Amino acid sequence: MKWIGKRISVVDQKDAVSFVIYPENIGWKIYILAAWLLLWISIGVYVTSQLFGGYNQSEKIALAIFMAFWFYFFVRVGRTFLYLTLGREFIKMDKTVLRLKTGIKTYGKTNQFFLENIAKLRKVELKENSYQSVFENSVWVRGTNKIEFEYMGKVYSFGRKLNDKDTQLLFNYIAKRISQHIKKKG
Repeated sequence: MKWIGKRISVVDQKDAVSFVIYPENIGWKIYILAAWLLLWISIGVYVTSQLFGGYNQSEKIALAIFMAFWFYFFVRVGRTFLYLTLGREFIKMDKTVLRLKTGIKTYGKTNQFFLENIAKLRKVELKENSYQSVFENSVWVRGTNKIEFEYMGKVYSFGRKLNDKDTQLLFNYIAKRISQHIKKKG
């Protein structure tokens, strides 16, 4: 196993290559995110208990609407917390297939793509002062995937929150391997 960049490990064999992309290390900010999540859960428990209190119909509707928004942010931040603490992106490529999996420990779905059907492999560029660029640096978001490709009319992507250098290294490695396998086959 060797490393390319700060967060990507590679196992390169003759007929296959595997990458593991580790989540960004945010240091002490993970504890703030955990505290926020615990406080958010306590708010949800309290508001849920109030749904069964002696409120009139319109107040219960307002509490239910609040709980819908609460649940949305709970899921978003909870998934980010799990990804930052236990998550990985797995990429495996052999002579014919590229497999992608974003997982929490061993849980996650693997998507399989035949190399000859992959088109328009490209890097995703964010404008430096755009809203998306600022949003990307937030602790509570998992981030944007930095490499994408088209497969059977759909766009798939990977490389969550990679910096520009790591993105370029991974992109070059994968593009080179795909072109080698396609040339051997053709």
